[in-house]
Amino acid sequence: MSDITESVYASGTVKAAGQYTAFPVVSGIVQTILVEPGDTVQKGTPLFLLEDNTATLNARNAQLALELSKEANLSSSGRVQEARAAVRIAREKYHLDSALYQRQQRLLAGDASTKVEVEQRRLAYISSRSNYTAARANLALLNKQLRNELQRANVTYDISKQLQNDFVVRSSISGKVYDVLKEKGELVSPQTPLAVIGQTKSFLLELRVDENDIVQVRVGQPVEISMDSYKGQVFEGVVEKIYPIMNERSRTFQVDARFVNPPATLYPNLSAEANIVLQAKKRALLLPVEYLVDGRYVLVAPDQKREVKIGLRDYRKVEILQGLDTATFVYKPQQP
Repeated sequence: MSDITESVYASGTVKAAGQYTAFPVVSGIVQTILVEPGDTVQKGTPLFLLEDNTATLNARNAQLALELSKEANLSSSGRVQEARAAVRIAREKYHLDSALYQRQQRLLAGDASTKVEVEQRRLAYISSRSNYTAARANLALLNKQLRNELQRANVTYDISKQLQNDFVVRSSISGKVYDVLKEKGELVSPQTPLAVIGQTKSFLLELRVDENDIVQVRVGQPVEISMDSYKGQVFEGVVEKIYPIMNERSRTFQVDARFVNPPATLYPNLSAEANIVLQAKKRALLLPVEYLVDGRYVLVAPDQKREVKIGLRDYRKVEILQGLDTATFVYKPQQP
């Protein structure tokens, strides 16, 4: 009679919470490495600078184009002043021709002018009115074009600055730099890992559970953890997350567990073994698993089998629910 715990075995590694591998967004040559393994960084801290000569020139060119567009949009710029002057001259000509046309009409009413002269004044008035309308439309169109050019210049400048910023690799989280994977002068691409970063005081276990056992695992189940770095010690943990897809190569599922009371010192990638506790029972009738025959019989005589009902089991012992008691003598099966 003893206690028994039924559990699922899992192997795994220690990971820093939020641990990730930093990759560059663009290809380039590592110009400057700004951190070392063990450094603490904040979110957004620059980690690497890549060579960005072309991006810098493009950004400068876009900046100059933006400044030129801003100057062109000023009311004092030459193109705007010229268009406004054209509107002013056309307006004055329109007002003058309008006044002359009205005067000529009055003269015709007093028999002091001819219809031909009135018609000439009317045509001049219509022409100057059209010119005035066209000058105003040209000024409005010019202002719209200049605004559009300014907006495009702003967009181009923002894009060039973003492209230039892509040559700076920054930390996505606040934490510790656990490893720097490249050296100055090396050519890197978006597929090249540069550094490993994770949180400093929070760690979890990435466990690999066999496909045959995963259906028994649930979030919240207790976990017993042992590590080579802490021989003879068992730490408590809890299942925190089950990833719902199987690794086809290893035929395992990833299960994340957190420490209830973690050891004082942990490092990423430490190896660990874990038992995910499914059930536990106090004072159970136990039998060594090697005494079972075909999974449900025991030998009560060298040539006599008896069927038993089993309950919980671990890798060494199995619980007997019916068929045996503590006074029953059983025989160990002969190995073939």
